[in-house]
Amino acid sequence: MNFLLIAIFAESSGGKNPLTAVTPGLYIWTIITFLLLFYVLAKFAWKPLLSMLEERESLIKRSLSDAETAREELQKINLESEAIITKARTEAQSILSDGKAAAEKIKDDTVAKAKEEASKIREEAKQQIKAEKDRAISDIKKEVVDLSLNVAEKLIKKNISEKDNASLIEESLEKIKQYEA
Repeated sequence: MNFLLIAIFAESSGGKNPLTAVTPGLYIWTIITFLLLFYVLAKFAWKPLLSMLEERESLIKRSLSDAETAREELQKINLESEAIITKARTEAQSILSDGKAAAEKIKDDTVAKAKEEASKIREEAKQQIKAEKDRAISDIKKEVVDLSLNVAEKLIKKNISEKDNASLIEESLEKIKQYEA
């Protein structure tokens, strides 16, 4: 159909292409059509297009502003998290050093208690040894006295009185004390 119109215009203009032919009526109608289209577009489409562009621009500005705010908040949160991590590390070091100090104190207390217990055991052992020594000496003294009495009895062949017996015991004890010294 377009070819048909072009062919009709071509025949009427003498075989020339109507689009390249200079006709004043075509210029006027083209200008009128352009102005009419411009008016219709300005009346109905231009304002909505401009308002849509302004809305889009404000949306982009808000998005950029929100992105900048979000970036600043993120930096702020990063700084806060760094501070929290630093504080946590400091507290962990403090807790660790406190734990080491407590462990050292417990170790020192345990060593001191062990030394004290060992000292107490030594003292008890010394007292026990002394008591055993005293008992052994006492037993030996009694044995010596009994042996002395038996020997004296055999030599004298008679039983001596209790008074004589006590004086002999005293003399024997004095001699034993001299030997101990």
